[in-house]
Amino acid sequence: MFRRSEGRLELFLAHPGGPFWEAKDDGAWTIPKGQPDPGEELLAAAIREFVEETGLTPQPPYIPLGSIRQKAGKTVHVWALEGEADPDAVRSNTMRIEWPRGSGRLLTFPEIDRCGWFSAEEAALKLNPAQVEFVRRLVEHIDDTTPQFA
Repeated sequence: MFRRSEGRLELFLAHPGGPFWEAKDDGAWTIPKGQPDPGEELLAAAIREFVEETGLTPQPPYIPLGSIRQKAGKTVHVWALEGEADPDAVRSNTMRIEWPRGSGRLLTFPEIDRCGWFSAEEAALKLNPAQVEFVRRLVEHIDDTTPQFA
């Protein structure tokens, strides 16, 4: 999700929840996303995951930004949308993980522990490095669709 605030582009990013991500910041934030269920269309999966991870309902139009392959091998497909959201109102679904690893203890954590608005420059620092390409694509799309006046 993006917005234009005082003439500047801002992106809505999510910080992963759980103890592994707790102390990580730069390079750890993400675009809300997830895996499609079997037979699920990619856009439908993106919308479902956005709702699950933020508690927010995205509204069209959706701007396709393509896909990238992250360092760990996961392929991420992203659509952008213009919208507004209060980061403090975000309510994420939860996940159960073994923590500490190998302990046999299953603990519950929010999948996303916080969200925030960032300028394109800030987002490039905060995001998982592979996802920075989506910022570039969004900026390019907005520049291509913004009327130019002589």
